[in-house]
Amino acid sequence: MKVLVWVAPGTWPAVIEAARVRPETDELTVIAADDPEQAVPGGALLGLMGRGRPSVPQSGLSRDEAEALVRQASEALGRPCRQLVAGGPTERVITAAADEADLLILARDGDRSRLGPHSLGRHARFIIDHAPCTVELIWPDGVPGLGTIPPPPH
Repeated sequence: MKVLVWVAPGTWPAVIEAARVRPETDELTVIAADDPEQAVPGGALLGLMGRGRPSVPQSGLSRDEAEALVRQASEALGRPCRQLVAGGPTERVITAAADEADLLILARDGDRSRLGPHSLGRHARFIIDHAPCTVELIWPDGVPGLGTIPPPPH
């Protein structure tokens, strides 16, 4: 089975742990996105935005950071794997790479403090909605309890 393992800062150890238990016969590819739209130097937009926080996400990785993350994650995996850094919009390049996979392993990238739709960030939401393969979605930390489900609408 061809397995694509999407690693991102803050969640990659849990994704690698999930990949580590895959059968030895699986072909693993560890992937990170080099997203030029998100790799904005910290503070670079503050002068243009006035007071307050910029609305442009700043969590993207530069090419060098993505390569370093893939290397670190691959070493932590502790078994042979293909290493891949894909350049372009995160949600698009991961979805495109999943076209060659039978399984995609990814972690929730949103609010991990409670259950619900906000536990998925925009990248994971897009990838899950459009993935052309089976998806294994994991909690990168402990799973929140049922008491964290938002109340029903009135």
